Amino acid sequence: MKKIGLLVVGCAVAAVAGAPVQAATKLVGAVQFDENHAFTKALRRFEELAGECSGGELEFDLHLNSELGLEKDYFENMSQGIAVDYAIVAPSHMATFSQMAPLMDMPFLFRDLDHWNQVMENDALAPLADDVLDKANVLLIGYAGGGTRQLIVNRPITNMDELKGLEMRVMGAPIQTRIFEAITAAPTVIAYSEVYNAIQTGVIDGAENEAAGIEQMKFYEVGPDISLTAHAITVRPLAFSNATFERLSPELQACVLEAGKAAGAHGREIESSQDAAKLTAMQEKGLLRTHEFTQRDQLLELATPVQDAYAAELGATEVLESIRAVE
Repeated sequence: MKKIGLLVVGCAVAAVAGAPVQAATKLVGAVQFDENHAFTKALRRFEELAGECSGGELEFDLHLNSELGLEKDYFENMSQGIAVDYAIVAPSHMATFSQMAPLMDMPFLFRDLDHWNQVMENDALAPLADDVLDKANVLLIGYAGGGTRQLIVNRPITNMDELKGLEMRVMGAPIQTRIFEAITAAPTVIAYSEVYNAIQTGVIDGAENEAAGIEQMKFYEVGPDISLTAHAITVRPLAFSNATFERLSPELQACVLEAGKAAGAHGREIESSQDAAKLTAMQEKGLLRTHEFTQRDQLLELATPVQDAYAAELGATEVLESIRAVE
């Protein structure tokens, strides 16, 4: 009996001539953005690599521009094993299931981009991913992200006095609210899709995001003053429904895991390299103005005790210390 072997990206898929053709498995993905966004490009790389590895047994249907809702919706669906099989989701949107997940990119966690990348490469986030799998039944198969988050405000914010009482949107994880309260802002949780209108109508005075999000959502139209707090470097896990994963053969599971890791690295490279360039380009076009925050050391001093206390509450002190210790 003749055998046909195919080796792609380190994953071997063998077929036996004359055997019944295996029906393709279609996986549904979701993203809030269009084809130009770094998240979408990371997901496309995942599809490409997993499809090649599977010899065509895996097919993909990625829905763009929030067609299937927002990241919180994607994660809930993946947890239930319905509607969405793969997506990139901010850790804060996993908090309903895993209180530990938002520790992955809480404000002021990473010293710089080198530290951030080494944390990913050294798998220092593994205990948090294990908690997500245990509590939400969702696998984290890769880590994209890399945008540096700044304040998006309708007026210049350059120091602690100007920051005090700033009514701003934060993501829906307790650690986000606690840290921004600690640095004297007035945070409130608002859905991502409502941020633009909330600033425009005066419900809030600002928000926080990385350059790719500012560009995609045109936040500069309502919040043209960007305060360079550099308070977070994003970690955006590529999530995969474990219910779907368990229905796949061991060979296809290996393809998903291998492709997820590579796609996450691809997404990190794109976003981290483009972040500063995007912000500069928007400023040069006159779309926004950037302002140095002159008292960032005070922000760090105020945030660190909150980080410590929150990690202690969750029994994650060792995880936090191991992340900080990465060189």
